[in-house]
Amino acid sequence: MAVVGGVVLAFEAVVFVLLNLFLGMVVDQQEMSLAGIDPRATTLSAWIAGGVFGVYLLVNAAVLLRAAVTDRPPRGFWRIVLMSCAVVHGLLGAFSVGLVGWQAFAVMMAVLALIVWALTWYSAKPADAGTSEPSGDGAGEQGPSAPPAPGAA
Repeated sequence: MAVVGGVVLAFEAVVFVLLNLFLGMVVDQQEMSLAGIDPRATTLSAWIAGGVFGVYLLVNAAVLLRAAVTDRPPRGFWRIVLMSCAVVHGLLGAFSVGLVGWQAFAVMMAVLALIVWALTWYSAKPADAGTSEPSGDGAGEQGPSAPPAPGAA
């Protein structure tokens, strides 16, 4: 799921940057002004915001792809970055219902699900899952030093 999530976030970054470039050009061509702000400033701020958010999404995609390649969960700062990306997608999904429609909400929630799935999938796996060997004594989950079950003789 981390690979799929990383690819989807990379695609979303490209789409978001292109969308902001387009919106900036529309504002520039129409010479729209928002509360007296120069249209060129609005255009430039849309392009900068698109670039910054695009880089943010690409960083998150890289974190997910690195987790998939190394088969290890992101830790520390990178885990917090992924969690913030999940929160951003939740908020964007909530806002998109009223502004764009339910289809946009569904897309945002699907991306949110991929991020959360990757975060929970790697945290649920034990750190040494590949190196542990079965004991062969048939003890199962309880080892030989485990106390007997209540009521057992």
